[in-house]
Amino acid sequence: MNNNQLIAAAGFFLLATTMSHAETKVTVDYNDSDTATTAFAFKTVPHPSTDDAATSAKFIVVAGEEDSNSGGAEKLHDGRLPSEADSPSDNFFFAPGADGGRFEVDLGTNINVRQVNTYSWHPGSRGPQVYKLYAADGAADGFNATPKAGTSPEQCGWKLIADVNTKPKSDEGGGQYGVSIANPDGSLGEYRYLLFDVSATEHDDQFGNTFYSEIDVVDANGPVVAQDIVVAPEAYNFKTADGKCTITLDTSKAPGLENWATNQLAPVLAAWYPKITALLPSPDFNAPTNFKITIKPMNGVAYTAGRNVTANSAWLEKELKGEALGALVHELVHVVQQFHSRRNPGWLVEGSADYIRWFLYDADKHGADMVWFQKRGKKFSPHYNDSYRVTANFLNWVSEKYDKEIVTQLNAAMREGKYDENLWQKYTGKPLSELGDEWEKEVHAQLAGNEAAKPD
Repeated sequence: MNNNQLIAAAGFFLLATTMSHAETKVTVDYNDSDTATTAFAFKTVPHPSTDDAATSAKFIVVAGEEDSNSGGAEKLHDGRLPSEADSPSDNFFFAPGADGGRFEVDLGTNINVRQVNTYSWHPGSRGPQVYKLYAADGAADGFNATPKAGTSPEQCGWKLIADVNTKPKSDEGGGQYGVSIANPDGSLGEYRYLLFDVSATEHDDQFGNTFYSEIDVVDANGPVVAQDIVVAPEAYNFKTADGKCTITLDTSKAPGLENWATNQLAPVLAAWYPKITALLPSPDFNAPTNFKITIKPMNGVAYTAGRNVTANSAWLEKELKGEALGALVHELVHVVQQFHSRRNPGWLVEGSADYIRWFLYDADKHGADMVWFQKRGKKFSPHYNDSYRVTANFLNWVSEKYDKEIVTQLNAAMREGKYDENLWQKYTGKPLSELGDEWEKEVHAQLAGNEAAKPD
């Protein structure tokens, strides 16, 4: 047996020994991160479909909170697969820190379910699948179609079909998984509703919820399902200046920005990613060697989730000659930071990124210095923890006056989950509150001086 077959066999043995319904067979197949492709091709599990009973079904989250970076429940049956292993917007997954959740599939009418297939893909602990599958025809007395967390589905008209756990014992299980639930002798039964009771794969950090890419439901009395699933279009891949990282730019949902992204954005990212990784080191940390930037219509400006950046195409189009490049350099900092601790103060996280953006990359645009402060007017009253540009100004002041390595040192502490306000005293000789007061007094003095210097 090769490694893939061993994992599949081990997963099946676990499932077979924990199944409560002997007529159900669960088959698990696996492609490791080196062999996984956008085709989701498995040896023992069917290829994902574009036309099955779940294509027109309703997918409803009935318990738990969907991650804000998730592509939504529609990604589970839209007939499209992710273009890479870590693509939040192409998958459905629950929120950080949540122990999974539940979602229901309403097929619209009772059908003779022959097979239920689930697919996932992620380079880390969000790859494996852990869930219980229940089914119901809706006819039982007291049937509850949307059982919340804490409610036993079996006590309100549901039948347990399968208990799935594809986690390998040896590591976190990154890769591509296919699971097929079927009855070798016929069908699983006639059902209208399916309920997936999903669990997180680990609790060592808050990022243990599986990236589910597709769910197929095969009707035993329906036509043969189509296998020509649509793969997301290829994106533009390029290397950073030091050759150590591959960046993917996806403009498929904003084709008007393809030329700008390829010819203007890409060179900036390629040059500045190595500079930022050099500026923000910490012991035993290696910056991501690949990440993706997706440009598409959305609300806001941009956000980073793990190793994935998503940016608002409409905002970028308005700022092509203004802040567009700098905004994505800001997100580049977040890719390098790789913070996972909830203890890190948000004002410092964002202020650090804006410090690098406004005082190192875009210093000539005066987006966070006294020139920008003066434009706020005489009533402007900044505080060191106002985040973004204001905190960036504070960090630059501390760097110039007390410790030129302050941003590097605080970043390392936050990455390791060891940030503490006492670190300011350690690195500068003064507590944070005193530094803040001193900086604010200097800012107000400069603002007042500039106001007094204006001609009558």
